[in-house]
Amino acid sequence: MKPVYIDYLNAFDIDSLALTDAEILGAIEKSLTAQGNNQTVIEPRVHLEPDASFNGHFNVLRGYVAPLNLAGVKIVGDFVDNYKRNYPSEFGVLNLFDPRTGVPLAIIDATAITDMRTGATTALGAKHLARKNSKILGHIGARGTAYWNVRLLNHLYDFDEIRVHSRRPESRETFAEKLSNDLGKKIVVTDDWHSCVEGADIIVEASRLPSPEPMLKTEWVKPGAFVVPYGTMSAVELSLTDIMDKLVVDDWGQCKAGKFGSLRAHVEAGKLSEKTLHAELGQIVAGHKSGREDDGETILFWHRGLSLSDIALGHAMLEKAKTANIGQRLRFA
Repeated sequence: MKPVYIDYLNAFDIDSLALTDAEILGAIEKSLTAQGNNQTVIEPRVHLEPDASFNGHFNVLRGYVAPLNLAGVKIVGDFVDNYKRNYPSEFGVLNLFDPRTGVPLAIIDATAITDMRTGATTALGAKHLARKNSKILGHIGARGTAYWNVRLLNHLYDFDEIRVHSRRPESRETFAEKLSNDLGKKIVVTDDWHSCVEGADIIVEASRLPSPEPMLKTEWVKPGAFVVPYGTMSAVELSLTDIMDKLVVDDWGQCKAGKFGSLRAHVEAGKLSEKTLHAELGQIVAGHKSGREDDGETILFWHRGLSLSDIALGHAMLEKAKTANIGQRLRFA
């Protein structure tokens, strides 16, 4: 047997790559197009909860992207109390394989990948589903994915006003300061959910609730808004889907099952179903289903997180790393 080598990218390597906003969005858009064209396989995520007292769990995501000739498995922890240790809430590892032989090809730190691809999915949802003249963003949550939500949305929309809120004052102030420095514009920090989201053109709910609680009131959502709730625990009212003209998800197979997710109660109540679902985002990106058709539509996009996005962004990082001679090559077998 000839030698088998794997490419290894750690967190420092990924920082050195300095992927641009356009590179991140481009990679994720390609994976969504492949999904919409039925060129992918998505296995619904599974969870491991080691102990309820740890206040967290592991997500295991698996997928195959035919145009990239890659299969991948990502394991990412999601632990609410990690901030007490000065850790991000999510640590992850992405493994990439040759889909024809099972030969391992790469091991990549997936902490940044998780944050970037989540933000890119939010932004690409807005690209196809939000009003083109959206100028006010209301963002709930300040965890790692929140930064990339705001950064990549602003890349597409160049907002006049960005409002942010999170449960802890120190986290929202630090979050706003980083955004202000990186985006070069004022960030409005709010003390409550109401003032953050009411009247916003785009509303993103990325909260970190310990248990489901309807913090985002349906009456605060203005007609024509684009709403993205994706917290692990639901923070929205059951009536939220009632005001929507279109309901869009990233992958219905993942959204219709499992115990976690912002719209889990809506699925169980039949408010979100095969009948009420408008499309998966990939179908819209690939041109098979309609996106926003007029400014009056109020649209919701719920994404649970796609293994395909992890694989696509990992691939983009590997390609850039080879050109820049970044990372390590390890003998595997």
